[in-house]
Amino acid sequence: MEGTERKKRIKKTLQVVFPLLLGAFILIWVYRDFNFQRVGDVLLNQMDYGWIALSLVFGVFANLFRAWRWKLALAPLNEYPKTANCIYAIFISYASNLVIPRIGEVSRCGVLLKYDQVSFSKSLGTVVSERMVDTLCVGLITGLVLLSQMPVFSAFFAETGTNVDRYAEVLTSTHFYLIILCLLAILVLGFFLVRNIALFAKLKGILQNVWQGIIALRDVKQVPLYIFYSLAIWGCYFLEFYLAFFAFDFSSHLGIMAGLVMFVVGTLAVIVPTPNGAGPWHFAVMTMMILYGVGKEDAGIFALLVHGIQTFLLILLGIYGLSALPFTNKTK
Repeated sequence: MEGTERKKRIKKTLQVVFPLLLGAFILIWVYRDFNFQRVGDVLLNQMDYGWIALSLVFGVFANLFRAWRWKLALAPLNEYPKTANCIYAIFISYASNLVIPRIGEVSRCGVLLKYDQVSFSKSLGTVVSERMVDTLCVGLITGLVLLSQMPVFSAFFAETGTNVDRYAEVLTSTHFYLIILCLLAILVLGFFLVRNIALFAKLKGILQNVWQGIIALRDVKQVPLYIFYSLAIWGCYFLEFYLAFFAFDFSSHLGIMAGLVMFVVGTLAVIVPTPNGAGPWHFAVMTMMILYGVGKEDAGIFALLVHGIQTFLLILLGIYGLSALPFTNKTK
């Protein structure tokens, strides 16, 4: 028993420490020899906070649309949680992901179980179906952007050492091995997630309920509204990112297609299991900005400040959600 408990503690520790170490390693590598004094100068004197505030409004709305869509998906299962609880659960889930990547999918189901007695297994199934829809949306956006901006992506692959015509250089490219490390991290995280869900389902006998939650999507009554929410989520995510361009003189000239390209690359980079994509997101966005003519130092400042501010927003929303839940569900 003692050995089993020790293994569990080690596994939980690794689930927290490994993403942090991976993100820290990539950040240190990306920002080696970087002039951090200029970051403070830009933050205090050269950043337009109006544009940043406007971009964050869309970040909040992305979470609201996600909560409203989730409530639609739960209705066919005869689960009707409070709208406020769905919103706060989403806020908490994204804040939780900053501690352990992807744990938010589980934590938000736990919130509805606690405050609305929504079946954990069924709500988990709706989250799985939701991720499938999100994957489809990202795939469509990526496909359209790839077709319209193929030369830029070709340059990106060449810059990161993955050009198919340069196999010899690939083997000695730091960028290439960094990408391999990220892919391995994704596989490891996926393995533990599948293993944990499968074990939980086996022990609790909830696999059937999870499946019901997944297929409940076909019984959603307001399909056009569900589609609208799905498009609105990703539209808001894009605007949250793109409007930040106008907060800096060095990026305000970049067009909407440049924004879409960087948004797609950044979204794919966030798959890597680090807190809010820290490290891989910076690496991807910086590389793309440089290809669009932005100086390396300016690109680094943009990535550092925008990611930091957006992460701070997630923390604030998570704290707000945790604080508001008890008051929203106060028993009379």
